[in-house]
Amino acid sequence: MSINKVALREKRAFRVRKKVSGTAARPRLTVFRSNKNISVQIINDIDGKTLCAVSSLDKEIETVGKNKVEISELVGKKIAEKAIAIGIKSVVFDRNGFLYKGNRIKVLADSARESGLEF
Repeated sequence: MSINKVALREKRAFRVRKKVSGTAARPRLTVFRSNKNISVQIINDIDGKTLCAVSSLDKEIETVGKNKVEISELVGKKIAEKAIAIGIKSVVFDRNGFLYKGNRIKVLADSARESGLEF
């Protein structure tokens, strides 16, 4: 019996979500990565509300002529700008079961940190 990649990622994500939770003072920054796009949300888990979200599909993200890593960097900068604009300076990072090292998740996190978000 083989288990597919999506099921294994969801299993990892669930394991992390048991421990990581966002509050009003320090909401959760969660990332979803598909083969073509990447999206980020800042969530207050206590109220069950999404405070802000950015995706590579948004019109304000210029994706023409850029590769996926560069687009991830733009998304990280944009989510940090939106978060700071609504008064959020510190978040809890949730990579949602995706690998962190050397890929788009790490680039997104680094660019969000450089833009002023703390985690």
